[in-house]
Amino acid sequence: MYAIIEACGKQYKVVEGDTVFFEKLDTEEGKKVNFDKVILVSDDKKVQVGNPYVKGVKVEGKVISHGKGKKIIVFKMKPKKNERKKQGHRQPYTKVEITSIKMPAAKTEKSTEKVATPAAKKTATKKVEAKVEA
Repeated sequence: MYAIIEACGKQYKVVEGDTVFFEKLDTEEGKKVNFDKVILVSDDKKVQVGNPYVKGVKVEGKVISHGKGKKIIVFKMKPKKNERKKQGHRQPYTKVEITSIKMPAAKTEKSTEKVATPAAKKTATKKVEAKVEA
């Protein structure tokens, strides 16, 4: 079973037991995190696609650690002008272990009682009115 969730402005494909690196989340290490914005859920039997999100499905995770990614060098230069600018950046991240993907409880089968349609109700009331008048 896997799910595609939306978090931090991006979409991630997650499976139970996976470790995923999200952009920095405001949650302490060791705490639980819930992701409600589930776009797609798939198990062996069927695929559910949300419009825009699948209702009732939650993905739970546990924050393992916070950190910074590899340094990226940004170098800007204008030729013949002696203008150079070197800049570095390290993107902060949160490491999360996905603990479970919770689906809503399965609906029970509908009872086999006869349910009158609106058209059938109208004809039934007309027959009752005719009997009352007679």
